[in-house]
Amino acid sequence: MGSESRGVFSRPGHREMSNPNERTPLLHSPESESSDNSASRPVSGPWRAKRIVFCLDDSSASNDNRTSQRFMRLPRSLSHASFDTLDGTDAGNTNNGGQGDGGARNDDDGSVDPTIVPSRRTLNTFLGVFCPVALSMYSTLLYLRGGFVVGQAGLLEGLAQLILAYIILELTVLSINAISTNGAVEGGGAYYMISRALGPEFGGSIGFLFYVANILACGLYVAGFVEGVLLNFGEGGSFMKDGEGLPVDSQWWKYLYSTIVLFCCLIICIIGGAMFARTSALILLVVVICTLSVFISVFIKNKTLLISIPTSNSIVYQNASSNVTMYANYTGLSVKTFKENLYEDYTQDYTSNTKLDFATVFAILFSSVTGIMNGANMSGELKDPSKSIPKGTLSAVAFTFCTYVIMTILLAGSCDRFLLQNNYVFLQQINIWPPFVVVGIFAATLSAALGNLIGASRILEALGNDQLFWMLLKPATVTTKSGNPYMAVLISWFLVQLVLLIGSLNAIAPATSVFFLLSYAAVNLACLGLELASAPNFRPTFRYFTWHTCSLGLIGCMIMCFLISAIYTSIALVLMLCLIIVLHIRSLPSTWGSISQALIFHQVRKYLLMLDSRKSHVKYWRPQILLMVANPRQSCQLMDFINDIKKSGLYIIGHVQTGRLDDYPMDPVNELQPKWLKIVDHLKIKAFVELTVANSVPEGFQQLVRIAGLGGMKPNTVCLGFYDSSSPIDTLVKTRPRKRRFFTRGDAESGTYSEVESFFTDLRKEETHRPLSPTEYVMMIRDSLKMHKNVCLCRHFHLLDKRQLLSSSANSFIDVWPINLFQPQMASFFDNTSLFMLQIACILNMVPSWRARTTLRVFLPVNAATDNTVHKEQKLEMFLRQLRIMARIQVVSWDHLQPYLEDPSMAVEGEEDGDKIQEYREVPENFVKALNELIVANSSHTAVSFLYLPNPPADPSSYAKYLSQLESLSSNLQPTVFVHGLHPVTSTTL
Repeated sequence: MGSESRGVFSRPGHREMSNPNERTPLLHSPESESSDNSASRPVSGPWRAKRIVFCLDDSSASNDNRTSQRFMRLPRSLSHASFDTLDGTDAGNTNNGGQGDGGARNDDDGSVDPTIVPSRRTLNTFLGVFCPVALSMYSTLLYLRGGFVVGQAGLLEGLAQLILAYIILELTVLSINAISTNGAVEGGGAYYMISRALGPEFGGSIGFLFYVANILACGLYVAGFVEGVLLNFGEGGSFMKDGEGLPVDSQWWKYLYSTIVLFCCLIICIIGGAMFARTSALILLVVVICTLSVFISVFIKNKTLLISIPTSNSIVYQNASSNVTMYANYTGLSVKTFKENLYEDYTQDYTSNTKLDFATVFAILFSSVTGIMNGANMSGELKDPSKSIPKGTLSAVAFTFCTYVIMTILLAGSCDRFLLQNNYVFLQQINIWPPFVVVGIFAATLSAALGNLIGASRILEALGNDQLFWMLLKPATVTTKSGNPYMAVLISWFLVQLVLLIGSLNAIAPATSVFFLLSYAAVNLACLGLELASAPNFRPTFRYFTWHTCSLGLIGCMIMCFLISAIYTSIALVLMLCLIIVLHIRSLPSTWGSISQALIFHQVRKYLLMLDSRKSHVKYWRPQILLMVANPRQSCQLMDFINDIKKSGLYIIGHVQTGRLDDYPMDPVNELQPKWLKIVDHLKIKAFVELTVANSVPEGFQQLVRIAGLGGMKPNTVCLGFYDSSSPIDTLVKTRPRKRRFFTRGDAESGTYSEVESFFTDLRKEETHRPLSPTEYVMMIRDSLKMHKNVCLCRHFHLLDKRQLLSSSANSFIDVWPINLFQPQMASFFDNTSLFMLQIACILNMVPSWRARTTLRVFLPVNAATDNTVHKEQKLEMFLRQLRIMARIQVVSWDHLQPYLEDPSMAVEGEEDGDKIQEYREVPENFVKALNELIVANSSHTAVSFLYLPNPPADPSSYAKYLSQLESLSSNLQPTVFVHGLHPVTSTTL
């Protein structure tokens, strides 16, 4: 066989087995495990597992203490490496998601890292989830912006905004709970969930946006803390006499105070998030007591009070003299006040001097309740994330919602609108003990800032550990001995310092809300994708969600993003898109799994069932090709060429491994498949790979022709390399990349040249035995035609230099000889093979790269002495026009070939005789040689030639002659394709 598919297939390399008859049982007793020498144990393949004993009752335990093992939590994926962890005694691994007390840590692919690491999982539901979420959701809204929302939006619209915000939050919480209860959750919280569900591209980009959202939120809450300090202890503050207090006449003073507060947060985070989590219960208790004091004060102080307006309110004091103090009314619970505050009255914000509207107020409200993922962010430190995250988050959301509804109603019924709009810290002046509110403000904002700074650092650490952004985030993975990522904390602290340059709380709020909403939209998208993919392994223990809730959450988040700020949303989406493209180009490892693959499978299966081969029509015919390859090292150009002629059709590369399956310890296809996929990736072709094991090449060939493909997508054309006596030629070297892609990390998904070169090393030596005889080769052609497949035989494709062809300024030709050259008397008749040749050549010429450098040329052989050349040329031109094929017609005279024919009647054109047009008729060797010289003479600028392949002879004794004459006809040509077609492939009608 020729250089393209010589032998078409390879013989097996013989593998030795230590004892092929020995079988290792899956289960055995621990006694034998402990007594055996591991070095002397027999291994029967990669699926060998350590044996497991589960003790079901105390009686067995009493018989032998060594068998009294407790049930242990399984790793995320049950690989052979995972089974090795089940014979240990690490009981501390029970509820830690694979990262227990002194236990081994699970990697992303389900394998186990035997490194012993100190446990970080020490927090329960209340301390690790409920408290951080509740504190973050109280934040600035509870004491600083509760009255602001009522004063601007009114009670009805304010409650509507609050309900809308919590609906979005609740829908997202349902999605978070579903994902978090579908497997072990590691550190990184929401980022970890999104990346492991949507894959590294979407996960990395959205994880970055979520990190930015936490940085912005931390800056927001620090700004809120400083605002509370200055309104109480700044010049003109509530607790200061005239002329006393902290200076506030410059933004840089505010920035200095923010820096000091943020530095205190940094110190706490450096000490460790666990310390903050343990103190969060105390902080929450303080906030709850302060909030109860507000509720009680509204009922106790049920009389009119004059509340001073802060002198920092430049809008109210715009035209007032310097020694005048403005006041507003606190009426106590009053029906009149309640009615006056029912509807919206949007004015100007006195802290940022901007006109307010629904979107702006909603942005401020929403940015204050975005802490629903603070519990998930602590997933790496939770004892049982799958239980703690749903229970703690739902409880905290319900608890804070009830608090806000009560607060909103009480403020609407007791405070004058002028007071609500112009004094954001009025609550302390109506409180039974004013310091309660001050303490509440400081506790709520500071704890929220700490929660977001800690959450941001955990996300950054997870991004660094996953190495999505090269080595840029490597410093963020540095931790203390206890596992605290202090470098990630320092990086996050520095970025928050930059955010504080923006200024006031209300200025930071819109960007914060947009980034959080996009993150929440991603969580809903991830859960929606998992639900729609219908993967059997997606069975979360939390079942209170459907695809409807995920869809509503996704749509709601995206709508509110654009309502709050179309500019910020557009910037965030463009940034996310750029990150997705960069991460996709990087070809990241796929060990996480990607929801896109599950969704594609789900959709492909559905549409394959809809694709009915009985409804196929010639108008929509497309090539579906099975290319048989022995060794891809000698067939690279051919594989690339077939990729060009598939025209959005099916392309399958087939290979037969000769031998008996019993001769192998395992099916060799399992080992070969990844290697063949590497060559497909390396050549950048769009093809499937089908491999089989058979006793002989023809037997395996029949298997592939019959079973390759699926449903309505099965090959209609078989391509073989040509069988000749030439030595194999290594074509892989021509595919060596000219430039190394600097932005990839080992080409994780595409096969690199060095890998492919190491996979396929051996080329058949000329003197070695060939696994396929000429007779068997022709029988394969015959078998393909019996199975109603078109056939293409490809020769000389080692000569095809596509780079040179496409870079050359000279124009080349795609030549078609659409007549059976072994039947000269049938030269005027076009059959299915002729049409198939024209169709394939036309498809090749439609490929943009080929169309730019080649011209389709159709040859018309004539007898100048007897034929009406002009008439035949016009007839062919009309025929090509009906087929919409743009080609140049080249008339060639073959009168000089007539003397070589022993039977003169073969040179005279006769009547069409059905299938005889396609038959092979043995002709003199001199005639074949003269035909070859004619073709060579007209092929000086030819890129590829298409020649007619006649039917194999009925008599097997003529197979050798048939193959020999095909070889002679195509000698000394450029890349050549012999074509035989069985079915109509084109139509002249609509």
